[in-house]
Amino acid sequence: MSLFRTIVQYLYAPIFFIGFIGLAICVVDLELNKVWLIALLLIAVMASFVTEWLIPYETTWNQPKNDRKRDILHALVNEVSNALSIAAIPIVTLLFHGFDIWPNGWPLVVQLAMSILIADFGITMTHYISHKVESLWRFHAVHHSVERMYGFNGLMKHPLHQSVELIAGTIPLLLMGLPLEVGVLLGFATMMQLLLQHSNVDMRVGPLIFIWAVAPGHRHHHLASRTEGNVNFGLFTMIWDHLLGTFMLNNKQPRDGDLGIDGRSDFPIDYMQQLIEPFRKSDG
Repeated sequence: MSLFRTIVQYLYAPIFFIGFIGLAICVVDLELNKVWLIALLLIAVMASFVTEWLIPYETTWNQPKNDRKRDILHALVNEVSNALSIAAIPIVTLLFHGFDIWPNGWPLVVQLAMSILIADFGITMTHYISHKVESLWRFHAVHHSVERMYGFNGLMKHPLHQSVELIAGTIPLLLMGLPLEVGVLLGFATMMQLLLQHSNVDMRVGPLIFIWAVAPGHRHHHLASRTEGNVNFGLFTMIWDHLLGTFMLNNKQPRDGDLGIDGRSDFPIDYMQQLIEPFRKSDG
């Protein structure tokens, strides 16, 4: 079991990310029915859950804390809104006719890599600013109210804050003339990254921890303290954290009881209450 665990620890993240995104690229490149992407997404979610049970980072995080129904609702609402946004790409690119400089002749995998890097900058900066500006933090706090980390709660976001991140990450791409198929793959890659970033798998990524924003580095970001948690903002990469001076690597990993929001033990768990919470007047 020890050898099996070690092998899975080191191979899980790269095989999961490269494998599922590689299959998604094949589906798009071969012009197969996009239903296959939905099937791949469901398989990825199941693979994430199974691996979390096989080699958990924190065993107690595999147990629901009255949050399963809420997280499913967040995921459904946010994924439906993402799908609608992707479907609207052709319309948006017509309405906001930009520079039309998208390199359509490049291999699909290279186009996707470029879109990931551009979107990563916009979403990371929005994330960073959301920790500095109170009006944005009130919406982003919904995501930080989690008391355990597992793959599925990467989609636990207030839909309005998700919209702000989506706009910041995709406007440059749309102005460049982002093709629909690349937008579809970017959405799929983002879901794979969120599953890895919030995973409860006891994964190891070696030196990649300095550049790849997956769970071993991102867990620090979810520390209850907004001071200690103001680190490792990146969605896909840690590039912008290094430039912002917010990258942090600590061998002392957060454990059960370390997550949440300081001073907000009363933060609502119910889905509808979480949607309303940012609009409530603060006690201060």
